[in-house]
Amino acid sequence: MPVLPQPLYQRPLHLFNGHAETIVPSLFRKVQGVPYTRERLELADGDFLDLDWLRNGQKRVAIISHGLEGSSDRHYVKSMARYLGQHGWDVLAWNCRSCSGEMNRLPRLYHHGATDDLSAVIDHARLKHYDTVALVGFSMGGSLTLKYLGEHGLNVPPEISAAVAFSVPCHLGSSARELDKPGKAFYRDRFLKKLKKKMIEKAARFPDLISVRHIDTIRTFADFDNAYTAPLHGFTHAEDFYQRASSGQYLAGIRKPVLIVNAENDPFLPKECYPVDLAQQHDFVHLEIPTRGGHVGFSLHGKSYSWMDQRALLFLG
Repeated sequence: MPVLPQPLYQRPLHLFNGHAETIVPSLFRKVQGVPYTRERLELADGDFLDLDWLRNGQKRVAIISHGLEGSSDRHYVKSMARYLGQHGWDVLAWNCRSCSGEMNRLPRLYHHGATDDLSAVIDHARLKHYDTVALVGFSMGGSLTLKYLGEHGLNVPPEISAAVAFSVPCHLGSSARELDKPGKAFYRDRFLKKLKKKMIEKAARFPDLISVRHIDTIRTFADFDNAYTAPLHGFTHAEDFYQRASSGQYLAGIRKPVLIVNAENDPFLPKECYPVDLAQQHDFVHLEIPTRGGHVGFSLHGKSYSWMDQRALLFLG
């Protein structure tokens, strides 16, 4: 314990494998009826984060962290925000630097290990005098959530009650290499296209610091992370980044109830991303491995919400 039994998730029949479960909702799912109110949080380093709120006058708030190249506007974030908002929570869906629709001010971006920004968001939410703060993260946002809780351990703010993380690449290097495999490069190339576009914009702003002269030669996450992520964020190289930013090494330090849900058929996750041995010996880290679900998928037939929304509410409740 706490490796939990496989939950009763049944995918829609037309989503016949992990790729379909991942791609179809990502490309085609639309979520309506989420009336965010935006707030800009100015950071101590001169940059900013854009925060999107759903306020219902509750005394508890769920802070939602999106995935790589996502935002508060992604279907999975809006669905979770709407569902929790309908069930007694205020919601704060925050956007990583450069992800809110406006480029951030500094040369740096964001990455899987950048818990300084999540910490700033949590501290800001605590100023609103909530009795309870819960954390929800998807993919990279799940990595940030777990790393934050593990880093702080017993010093996590007392208002934080629990966290849920879906589709988490707990071991970054293995996950990056998984997406180099034949049949999975579609995902990698889609991410890289967006990231390269941002770096071209950054280079125009900071030509003395960032060069895109060889950006067309970048083919893998390791290429990109060696060229940009590592030097811009204080890492020696890509492998140094993967080692130091991976959330898996911080799980042992977690002292708040956490649920990690990684589908067995997630095309992004190799075996290193399923911390079974640790969860079996940990009092706070709960692990569920549904047979189906894909990567941030978990669609439900004929429902406006997803199984992730239901599962998070049940655990956080």
